[in-house]
Amino acid sequence: MTQSDPFDPNTLKDNQSEPKGRIRSFIRRQGRVTAGQTRALETLWPIFGLDPCQPFMAQEVFHREAPLILEIGFGNGESLAKMAAEHPDQDFIGIDVHRPGVGHLLLHIEGLNLKNLRVYCADAIEVLTNCIHDNSLDRLQLFFPDPWPKTRHHKRRIVNPEFLSLVVRKLKDDGLFHAATDWENYAEHMAEALENCQAMVSNHPENPFSKRPDYRPLTKFEKRGQRLGHGVWDLIYAKRV
Repeated sequence: MTQSDPFDPNTLKDNQSEPKGRIRSFIRRQGRVTAGQTRALETLWPIFGLDPCQPFMAQEVFHREAPLILEIGFGNGESLAKMAAEHPDQDFIGIDVHRPGVGHLLLHIEGLNLKNLRVYCADAIEVLTNCIHDNSLDRLQLFFPDPWPKTRHHKRRIVNPEFLSLVVRKLKDDGLFHAATDWENYAEHMAEALENCQAMVSNHPENPFSKRPDYRPLTKFEKRGQRLGHGVWDLIYAKRV
């Protein structure tokens, strides 16, 4: 079956509207796509891109059995590519809606010759719901999501009871949900939602926040924030058995 083209103008236009009954946690901003990113979208997407209209079959894609990690909102893809390069024994899926970031990640995949990373350019909730099998993920990552800081926009924050219920369905027993943010208010919001999710338990029960694990690379944005004295909060919760 021919893979749907997420970069077709008609597809992009259709994806602007809110799904019925759900408020999206993102607004698609196309931004400037460089010549290199355009080449990547044209030549590398058919190799490393995943079709959001088809169920994801890990063994067919990666040709092996390995721990499966999925990341929502990978930005420019640098940290996700580094993670995949440093953990060749694990397989990774990245999901983002922004073409420049997708193109940039594809260039990293090519440059690092990564065999264990594939990419969706689609709504993460729709991918999780329609493509990812239940009880299949070893870890789901959500690093520095849009905090939607204005009170009237809090309804757009991706971490809510419905999202966490979906995460629980997709994680294996003892699978991890790892979120990180540099907005203290959003960290508190996520901690409250996770503490109220009976199906998940913190890796540090005495404190909802965890020390950044070695597997999560520091981003350039995060390093700059640290120099300015900004805090970063990691939350790592496991699916209860």
